Amino acid sequence: MRIVVIGAGVVGVAAAWALRRAGAEIIVVEAREGPALETSFANAGHLAVASGPWAAPDVPGKLLRWLGQEDAPLLVRLRWDPTLWRWGLRFLANCTARAHEENARAIGTLAQLSFNETIRLRGELAIADDVNREGVLTLYRDPRALAAAEKKRDRLAAQGIAAELLDRNGMVAREPALAAAADRYAGALFAADAETADCRAFTLALAAEAERRGVVFRFRTRVAEILVEGGRARGVALAGGERVAADAVVLAAGPWSVRLALRLGLRLPIYPGKGYSVTVPIAGRNGAPRHAVIDEADKVYVARFGERLRIAGTLELAGFDPTPSPARAAATLERLRRLFPDGGDYARAEHWTGLRPMTPDGRPLIGATSIRGLWLNTGHGPLGWTLACGSALLLASLLAGSPPPIDATPFAPSRF
Repeated sequence: MRIVVIGAGVVGVAAAWALRRAGAEIIVVEAREGPALETSFANAGHLAVASGPWAAPDVPGKLLRWLGQEDAPLLVRLRWDPTLWRWGLRFLANCTARAHEENARAIGTLAQLSFNETIRLRGELAIADDVNREGVLTLYRDPRALAAAEKKRDRLAAQGIAAELLDRNGMVAREPALAAAADRYAGALFAADAETADCRAFTLALAAEAERRGVVFRFRTRVAEILVEGGRARGVALAGGERVAADAVVLAAGPWSVRLALRLGLRLPIYPGKGYSVTVPIAGRNGAPRHAVIDEADKVYVARFGERLRIAGTLELAGFDPTPSPARAAATLERLRRLFPDGGDYARAEHWTGLRPMTPDGRPLIGATSIRGLWLNTGHGPLGWTLACGSALLLASLLAGSPPPIDATPFAPSRF
């Protein structure tokens, strides 16, 4: 079976690897000059088994408070954009307590599958990706938020993940580098089994190994359209006019999946969410954390990759415009500096922005479409690194007609 995978981010590369392992002939087509140069380039690095969707019961109220704040964790640039308004209504419908619980449970199940597969691949292929296994601290600003984290702890326990609630003193005892910022927090939830690693380093290594095992990568090559004949995907047409025939096509192009699908009459419920990151060299500073850290209120994630410290997160809904906001970039750096005043050489900060493919419920789209032979593996939002390897296993089993490793229903494109 010959399959074209569109996109060479971590999601596309992991899919290509899993499909090749299943015996298929794989061609990966990527517009950029190499793997992991878009959303996978400088993300937070958290293999976030404890993460849930952005759509949560407290978000609508926060959205109202954040209107007009350029440095808000979630910024919606109001304009006439029917796609955004349709997506936004679906997003708000997923902000109920019940929907949030269902979405978080589904994401958690896929995240655990993906976590285990990522660890297995790292060991099998001897991938060096600056993995940090010290665990993750999620910080909470007020006692009510900390108390509410008990539900998250219980949900993690149901998944077999040990998590511990810590008060402020316990938080600092666990991570002394937080001492300077401790007064702003009531406490934390500590997940010992979570880890962080450099997504781009992992993707580059996996792509290189996939190529050695027969996967063909076509870089600097843009797909003009997906070819459909007789109601079935038959391959892709490239921008230069070349046609690449295939028995199946997997659309794993992040937010750009929307445009290719739309040409076939498919409206994917995905909207690009701009995220920001800042990476600084630790440069001998003694105030860098050992653990990964999440600030729940600011929606930012901090990870240490060897001698580099990175903060990433927030969400800006502004369409496909990749232009960074100087104010948001500066605010991201300032959040890292406030958390860890002596954490790194902030004068040498490297800024980055990327567009993340957001679905209204936070669950990716994995599975068949109404067009035979056209499959989706996209819509992972800020959790592409977390969910990539598990999504690849799920996709490969569905495409082969084999029993999936977990229930695939929550991720079926047909749910929209």
